[in-house]
Amino acid sequence: MRYLRSVAFLLLSSAVYAQSKPARPTPPTRDAHTPGYVEAKELPDGTSPPPDADGNFILGPTHHPADEATVHDDVPHGEIFNLTMHSSDSKFYPGIAREGATRGTPDPNDPSKLIVTTSHAAPYTRTVAVYVPKQYVAGTEAPFIVGADGPDKLLFIVLDNLIAEKKVPVMIAISTGNGGGDAQGSERGLEYDTMSGKYAEFVEAEVLPLVERECDVKLTHEPDGRATTGGSSGGSCALAMAWYHPDLYHRVLTYSGTYVNQQWPHNDQTPHGAWEFHEHLIPDSPVKPLRIWLEVGDRDLLKPGVMHDNMHDWVLANERMAKALADKGYHYQFVFAKNAGHVDRAVRQQTLAEALEYVWQGYMPRAIESK
Repeated sequence: MRYLRSVAFLLLSSAVYAQSKPARPTPPTRDAHTPGYVEAKELPDGTSPPPDADGNFILGPTHHPADEATVHDDVPHGEIFNLTMHSSDSKFYPGIAREGATRGTPDPNDPSKLIVTTSHAAPYTRTVAVYVPKQYVAGTEAPFIVGADGPDKLLFIVLDNLIAEKKVPVMIAISTGNGGGDAQGSERGLEYDTMSGKYAEFVEAEVLPLVERECDVKLTHEPDGRATTGGSSGGSCALAMAWYHPDLYHRVLTYSGTYVNQQWPHNDQTPHGAWEFHEHLIPDSPVKPLRIWLEVGDRDLLKPGVMHDNMHDWVLANERMAKALADKGYHYQFVFAKNAGHVDRAVRQQTLAEALEYVWQGYMPRAIESK
């Protein structure tokens, strides 16, 4: 009886807390034709851009799943392997965590810096879900795509269908879970929001060898046969992987990319975090051999009160990304989705197949290699 009273008390306390907790403000709906945004082609409602066209596009408010986003029994289904990685085995990320219900505070001398005092060492485990298509020939070298925040069931379904339709190459998909938490001071934030090549190096040294060993596959070393993908901070991480290591990756696909100022710890070389991509890095650097697909929703995140640094508007950040890429002559496709939130599920169901087709345009594998 005492146990039941304790459970009832905890449930009641949780309900009271949920009712008293202030609701997160709904981001305002932005207009794709706002002055300063890129000029974009408005598409008929319910349609997606053609997979071979560069430029900027506006999706209508209706988002139905593409046919490739649904399971079809008449196509070959890939095999999914679920692997586990432990922080104690990593030379790159031994593990951190930020104490629960704590946040950082802006530096009073520089609002672009966030002071976090509650982050500490902490272990983690992560799941790596690996999709191996039925059409993969054992012992041959395969192209692949690396995704953040895995597992990604939708990606695997779409690949089943696109590979069967011969619209993308027969590829492996590696969907890597993060190390936990979110934003500054967390393991996920450290992995995804840091502006460096470290995460790509971690994948290269610790994830890919595990995948080859445990799944009995051979992964290509050609950067043109390697893609990255992710949403939110996973999206900015996907671009960082290719930006800092174009020797490893040439193709990038992001939803609601966190091209804002989330980096922690502070780095004087990139003081504004991923905002630096469109502020300095892309405009001031020679063009890299990258092909990029990116999306943002009209109700995507806007957090002006986080640091008061004017660098926490996800829509503006992605609009600036599109302009920077266009100005430098990159092959890119930017999608502004109406009636869509942050990493919007319905938009992903509508567009992921087209996005993958776009990202893999022009891929020409070298001669097949065997073991």
